[in-house]
Order: sequence, then structure tokens, then C-alpha cells
Amino acid sequence: MFESLTLKLEKAFQTLKGQGRITEINVASTIKEIRKALIDADVNYKVAKEVTDEIKQKALGQQVLTSISPGQLLIKITNDELTALMGGVGEDISITGNPAVILIAGLQGSGKTTFSGKLANYLKRQGRQVLLAACDIYRPAAIDQLKTLGQQIGVEVYAEPGNTDAVNIARAAVEYARKNNHRVVVVDTAGRLAIDEEMMDEIARLKDALKPSETLFVVDAMTGQDAVNTAKAFNERLDFDGVVLTKLDGDARGGAALSIRKVVNKPIKFISTGEKMEALERFYPDRMASRILGMGDVVTLVEKAQQAFDEEEARRLNKKIRKNQFDFNDFLGQLEQIKKMGNMKDLLAMIPGMNKALKNVNVDDDAFKPIEAIIRSMTPAERENPEIINASRKNRIARGSGTSVQQVNQLLKQFNDMRKMMRTMNKMGGGKRALSALNPFGR
Repeated sequence: MFESLTLKLEKAFQTLKGQGRITEINVASTIKEIRKALIDADVNYKVAKEVTDEIKQKALGQQVLTSISPGQLLIKITNDELTALMGGVGEDISITGNPAVILIAGLQGSGKTTFSGKLANYLKRQGRQVLLAACDIYRPAAIDQLKTLGQQIGVEVYAEPGNTDAVNIARAAVEYARKNNHRVVVVDTAGRLAIDEEMMDEIARLKDALKPSETLFVVDAMTGQDAVNTAKAFNERLDFDGVVLTKLDGDARGGAALSIRKVVNKPIKFISTGEKMEALERFYPDRMASRILGMGDVVTLVEKAQQAFDEEEARRLNKKIRKNQFDFNDFLGQLEQIKKMGNMKDLLAMIPGMNKALKNVNVDDDAFKPIEAIIRSMTPAERENPEIINASRKNRIARGSGTSVQQVNQLLKQFNDMRKMMRTMNKMGGGKRALSALNPFGR
């Protein structure tokens, strides 16, 4: 996420390395590089100039403490200004009404339908009864896509195939939700390849009819300044409540995230980073600024871990570890939970300092697949008692998983080493620490 921008900003701050104090000359050079990095990231030129002028003014007015280098001070000022540029504080969505209605709008291809599913999943995990309403009556297979997502997350989808009136479908969905105890209705609407009057008219009529507690504009972050311009056009007609940035796991340069609040004066409320239904985050300007400056985002990383790792499951595993009964079934379950946390490279980049270490490193999300294939090729008895896996069983497991005997041996050795470590921790009275060793985000 924003790799290119992060690296360019780091390079800009290098010009102050070794400097004993801040001067107009060395700050001017750094500010020039920061402005260039922002413009290269497709930030609106006027916005880039305003924010860098503000950074320069504040930097020149600061007295540098002996314990802080000029570079550190400028990073702190830049962090504060980027945070302010993106809104200062995170804003949650408003969920009021019986039922609450959340209207989703945006261009075709921006990821509206996928986001609708993610939002329904997000709200369901908060304990809310959610209904998805399929009101995209134009795009082929849009209703089927929403139904598939609904099945994935266990959320009901209201649809009327053949009905060509989106407003009537939405009204019926709300009435259905009211009668069937659904507390929130997420309304997925149609998009177009470009802004047109027919589209604007339909989404405006939907908003007038539904009186939603929240109207969210979904925008593809990869489109940069075009995303900001589209948001501006939609807002003039729709007056939406917040923005959702999708596809931030792709080659997003960051311009939309940094410019949209300033230009449209509406908060970014969510960011989406992949196809997994769990790959949705609330947007926090201060955390995003830290990520952009390569300082990581440990708070979000811990929150993701807390969502993925079930407390009851953690207690069950702790008991098994204390009794030295941890097996491959438990190990597989832990892998599944880690995968739910999202894109591995983005997760690692949330650790301070890792962004630079990951430069030009390909962190493959499929890295766990050979391990999973090996475990799934074992019999139930082999998963529970890896000690019985002899040479002939290893050959069978390797053939069944499409791996080599060497890979099977390597996994078995690593697993045995981990169990030995757990036994040692138990003898020291550290069952919980053993669980933490297995799961670095454990409680």
C-alpha cells in the first residue's frame, strides 16, 4: 500500500540526515522533494502545494531539541500535516432507524458489490442482523454475485429478478427487513462506466425514497485524481456522507486518499484491500499517515488479530498445549485464522521498519498453500499423531500434496521443534507464552 510514495518520502528526509539544525536552505530542499513525491502520487497540485507550504512554515518556526534530529522533527511535522489533510480523526458510519439503511453508490468497476458484502460482514460481526438488497438491475450477474457473497458470510440477500424499478425493489427490501427483524439494510446500487444523467437521477431517487442513515461513495483508489473528480461530481448531486477507497492492495499511488477529504470535504470511512470478506478496515487518518511515512501501524495490526483469533478457541488451544496435545489439526486452524487477517505483505508492512525491509521482496499470499496441502494429505490419525508418519507414509503424503518428501520432512521437523518448545514452556509454567509463540498476536 503506497510503497512508491513511502520510498520517495523516505528519500526526501534523507537530505536532512546528518544536519545539526534546520535552516531555510535544507528545509527548502526537503520540501521540494516532498512536494514532488506527493504530485508523483497523483495528489492534486494545489493540495500538495498547500500542505508542503504548511510543513515548511511549521518547520522553520521550530527550535530543534538536542535529543531530536532535524530529520525526526520534519517527519513529525509531516505526519501531523498528512493526518490533518486526511481528516484528523476517524469517523464511523451512522446506523440509525428501524431498520437503518446504508446506501452504496459509485461507478461500475469500483468494487461496490464486493464492498457491500464486506460491510454486511463487518456489521454482522458487530452482532447486527443485516440484509443485503440487490438493486443493481443493469449489470449482468450483479444479483448472482451479491447472492454468492451473502452465502459466503451468512447474510440474507433480498432480490427481485426481472423487476426493473430499483426504487421499488429497495422499498420492498426495507419493508421485508422491518418484518423479519433485520436491523440494517445495505443497498447495493447500479454503477455506470461514466457519470451520466440517468445514473445520477436513479441514485438521487433512491436516496429520496429511502432516507438512508448513511450514503457511502465507493471509489477505486487506483484511479488517483480521477477518483477525486468523480467523487466531487457525485457529491454535488448526492451529498453523500463518506467515502470508501477500494483496491488499496493494488498499485495505488495514494493521491485519492490524500486529496479526497480536502477537495470534497467528506471523510474517508473505510478502506478495502482485497477480495476476502474480512479485508475491510475503518479509516484512521493518523494510522494511514504513519503507514505512508513508513512508521507502521501496530494498532490496526493488533485489531485485525483480535478479530481473527477467537477467544474460546484460544482457551481450547491453551489447554491442549498444557497437556502436550497440540496437533496438525490445531496448526491448520491457526493458519486459517492468520489468512483471514488479509494480504500478508500489507500485514507485515504494519510493523514499524518492515516497509523498507520488504522493498523489492515478493511476499506471496500462497506461501501457506504447500503446508496446507501437506497437512490435508494426512489421514486423521497422522494429523493427531505425527509420530506414526514413517517413510512410506511420507511418500504417500508427498504424492497426495504435490510436494516432495524433503518438504514433508521439513514441515515435520519444524512442527516437532515447535512442540518441543511448547513442552519446555509448559515445564517453566508458560502455557500462555507457548500459545503466544505460536500466535504472535495471542492474548
